[in-house]
Amino acid sequence: MLNLLAMILFACLLVGCSSKVPPPTQKLALSAAAINQAEASGAVEFAPVEMRSAREKLTQARTAMNLEENHKALQLAEQAEVDAQLAEAKARTAKTQKAVNELQESIKTLKMEIERKAKP
Repeated sequence: MLNLLAMILFACLLVGCSSKVPPPTQKLALSAAAINQAEASGAVEFAPVEMRSAREKLTQARTAMNLEENHKALQLAEQAEVDAQLAEAKARTAKTQKAVNELQESIKTLKMEIERKAKP
């Protein structure tokens, strides 16, 4: 009986300690910075769905933190940061692909010009 009481007390202590997550202000700041960096890389144009998701999750995280739901706020802030990083990666990929296409078109034009001049 004493062991059962000790286990219940221990479980209550664990639950009490685990629910006291500090406000994730630093993670919110990192998420906001990731969103700003993604915007600067052109993600608004090239990855609008991911950017919208990142912004919405950051807003939800701020709301959760204001309601002192810090664990939920932390999770949402982490998700917002990942969404922003994905948006930035998609934007960089799209820009790179665009540059590759432009270079291929330039090469094609140069080859045609060389062939035209080579013919008598």
